[in-house]
Amino acid sequence: MAYSSPLLSLPGAVAADAPDAGVAAHYGDLFREQRALARGEGLVDLSHREVVTVTGSDRLSWLHLLLTQHVSDLPPGRATESLILSAKGHIEHAMYLVDDGTTTWMHTEPGRAAELIGYLESMVFFYRVEIADRTAEFAVVHLPAGSIAEAPEGTVVRETPHGRELFLRREALAEFAADHGPAIGVLAHEALRVEDHRPRLGLETDHRTIPHELGWIGGAVHLQKGCYRGQETVARVHNLGKPPRRLVFLHLDGSDVVIPEHGAPVRLASDGPEGRQLGFVTTSARHHELGPIALALVKRNVPVDAELVAGGTAAAQETVVEP
Repeated sequence: MAYSSPLLSLPGAVAADAPDAGVAAHYGDLFREQRALARGEGLVDLSHREVVTVTGSDRLSWLHLLLTQHVSDLPPGRATESLILSAKGHIEHAMYLVDDGTTTWMHTEPGRAAELIGYLESMVFFYRVEIADRTAEFAVVHLPAGSIAEAPEGTVVRETPHGRELFLRREALAEFAADHGPAIGVLAHEALRVEDHRPRLGLETDHRTIPHELGWIGGAVHLQKGCYRGQETVARVHNLGKPPRRLVFLHLDGSDVVIPEHGAPVRLASDGPEGRQLGFVTTSARHHELGPIALALVKRNVPVDAELVAGGTAAAQETVVEP
């Protein structure tokens, strides 16, 4: 049965499309919601995201062997993010973690928990760990940086430069939103993510994406840790300094009524509409100050000063990942 957040019953709520189906895209005024979020007000319902926990005395040392991030001595309360790679170094999972001293909590994209848990369980061997899908019990809620809202006692919190993420008990979601609103839709949250150049699994990634292409080296991939699956690719590309593609930020022509969708082709403006495709739009958004913007993944050798066309819309690029 498809998930539907209780906050979709709030006045003005418009349901989001996949991959964010189940929560609100907005509550009637996208730009007002963005401005509130930028001021540190309101909350974003991310209760469609899936929650996984790992308990047991070996949890951090065991996760350290599997993840791209250095977590063997992760202090309680310190937020981090990490990836799981294929043997060839392609990104398979992205997780956002915090440890509370007894349990490692993580949230991931909708529909990805079962596959993630399947992989983790296949790697348990003799380690003293227990893995659980806690999505039915806990909802993820985002509070923007500067928010004065207080998390309910006992709530696990991931505190990041962009705000706090609460692992809130699902039965408390509606009441918490009523007390700490206004509720803000995921389109506003996504617009600020695009502005900050932060990649997202399934949007900025495809089946062959490696971490270097998205700027995930350092943030989600630690270069000074022991072996993990896909590490050889990470080290080789890092040492050569030549990932095949790179993430760019696009300022889109604001005169167009529509903005390019995920997957829209990116070409050199000088090549015309039938020119060779050099990449694709990963996420586009309407920003309350910047206008229409997007992230795109393009070939590494695309000149950094080249004028581009994204799905038929003229686009000026800013470098996110250096070529």
